[in-house]
Amino acid sequence: MKKKLVLFAIVLFALTTSFSFAQDGATTFKSKCAICHGPDGSGKTPMGEKLKILDLRSADVQKLSDAELTQIVAKGKDKMPAYDGKLTKEQIDQVIAHIRELAKKK
Repeated sequence: MKKKLVLFAIVLFALTTSFSFAQDGATTFKSKCAICHGPDGSGKTPMGEKLKILDLRSADVQKLSDAELTQIVAKGKDKMPAYDGKLTKEQIDQVIAHIRELAKKK
């Protein structure tokens, strides 16, 4: 019984931590990324369409590794600005997790 209780506590902690992590990523995404990428990551914004931004939910973006996405967010790419120094490593990781969640909602 005690083992089951400990296991339940661990699973509950993992779920709430993961949910909190995704929520923080959503908040950062909304404040820093959605102006171009749109709240759903589709890129269907005036700026996104002007810059021909890829849909973050697309297979082309989702096939990139977390390390590749982190590099793009941190260092920038093409017309996307670099967020290294503007966002912490943890915030960038949270945004990447949120981008993965956006693809699941497509």
